[in-house]
Amino acid sequence: MIKGIAHICTVSKDLAATERFYCSGLKLKKAFDFVKGGEVIGFYLEAAKGVYIEVFRSDKIDPNANGAVSHVSFEVDDIDETGHQLKSQGYEVTKKSLGPDHTWQSWTSDPSGVKIEFHQYTPTSCQYTGENCKLD
Repeated sequence: MIKGIAHICTVSKDLAATERFYCSGLKLKKAFDFVKGGEVIGFYLEAAKGVYIEVFRSDKIDPNANGAVSHVSFEVDDIDETGHQLKSQGYEVTKKSLGPDHTWQSWTSDPSGVKIEFHQYTPTSCQYTGENCKLD
């Protein structure tokens, strides 16, 4: 039944800053804008083929929406290069560390404060082995 993630929706107080972070910082492609009454109130970003992030201006989002996304996690093929790319655009990124799931990870935040996690899997990552991830 479930084929994968269609999109993750976040809100932004500053669409231009959010677009710059995702498109210049992370090199995602903007797929299209959401336009209401001639005004851009949000956009869709393509994170991978068929996987999207939906961003709406916070003052235009559904008033009944209750909460923000905890974090968005991207699988990357080179966590060091990802960190370098973001730093070259002026963004802060944590040092990579090996998580309890045996996966390299680092973190940043987008301009709206949404936490962004990067994963670089290893041959022993729980995501590959299926073993339980033991947390201390």
